[in-house]
Amino acid sequence: MVLGALAGGAISLFDRETRLAVKGDFKKASNAVSYIAKHPEEFIEEVQGTVSKVKTTVEQVTEDVAFISEKVGEMKEIPPQVSEIVEDSKETIKELTEDHTQVVKV
Repeated sequence: MVLGALAGGAISLFDRETRLAVKGDFKKASNAVSYIAKHPEEFIEEVQGTVSKVKTTVEQVTEDVAFISEKVGEMKEIPPQVSEIVEDSKETIKELTEDHTQVVKV
């Protein structure tokens, strides 16, 4: 399998554009590695900054999920409350109707 991959890679390098692209990518990668080797403190600071941003984002997402979860829990409580209000209103209307009917009979 490795030999097949090497052969395929070698065959693809017969194409001039592919060769130039591979050469350009290799040059960019080697320049980046060289810069990191010469300036490790900058690389470390950049990585720490990225880690800090990711940590902040994760904390914010966690807070957002907790907030949404809390709101969903509150929404689950609403139907029983609404049902109770409707039932109470129904009882009140029934009582008012009965009282009104009694007043009209008198």
